[in-house]
Amino acid sequence: MRRLDLAERRDRIISLLSESGDLSAAELSERLSVSVQTIRTDLRDLDEAGLVQRRNGAARLRQQSENIGYLPRESISRQEKQRIALAVKNLIPDGARVALGTGTTVEHCARLLASRENLFVASNSIHAVCALQHAPGAVVEMAGGSVRMRDLDLIGMASFEFFSRYRVDYAVFSCGGLSASGAVLDYNSDEIAARKAIAGCARTRILVADTEKLGLDLACQHGQLWEYEVIVTGADLSEDLARRCAQEGCKLIRV
Repeated sequence: MRRLDLAERRDRIISLLSESGDLSAAELSERLSVSVQTIRTDLRDLDEAGLVQRRNGAARLRQQSENIGYLPRESISRQEKQRIALAVKNLIPDGARVALGTGTTVEHCARLLASRENLFVASNSIHAVCALQHAPGAVVEMAGGSVRMRDLDLIGMASFEFFSRYRVDYAVFSCGGLSASGAVLDYNSDEIAARKAIAGCARTRILVADTEKLGLDLACQHGQLWEYEVIVTGADLSEDLARRCAQEGCKLIRV
């Protein structure tokens, strides 16, 4: 099987577990029309990556106070993240001043923004900065302080002080999760501080969120979806949320 098919199937496993809670290998096999042995291999690899937990013949998503490692996250919903990145690129012109936050979806955005010319970019993500290495005419400022080695980024007070020095046209950032009611969630207070810092330095705030963020039960909350100027997501948001975004002047771009 092609690698893309494998990634798509495992994305679907994560989605089904998010929707249904516990599912057995046999139930997943039936829903995805593949063998039980194939599903067991998928679940073993997803367990080793820290995404799911297998217990008593069933699998469920892991509940964590901190996000999973960067590389396992990078492989989830990859096609959707690429569509999000293309939509973000189409929002940002040559010569813009841009703040880029942390996370794999933002890194995808940075890769496509590298084709823009003469950008000024401020970022607290080493991954995003590396993605911009060959951007023509780009000027890039990187946050200082202690690096979070797991994700190669800087959050908390370091990011707050860094972004407070700039005024940019666009800020592109993600979050840990989205509740069904539209609350924007994160794993811990440092993640919240980083998001507040980057949102505070831009005229147009762009929140990017893939489908897997919807419905995550996370401990920390700050703000609502409609408080940002633009939301770019592949998540199937309710009509009530879409209506509230429209009422508040928030542009919702579904990819």
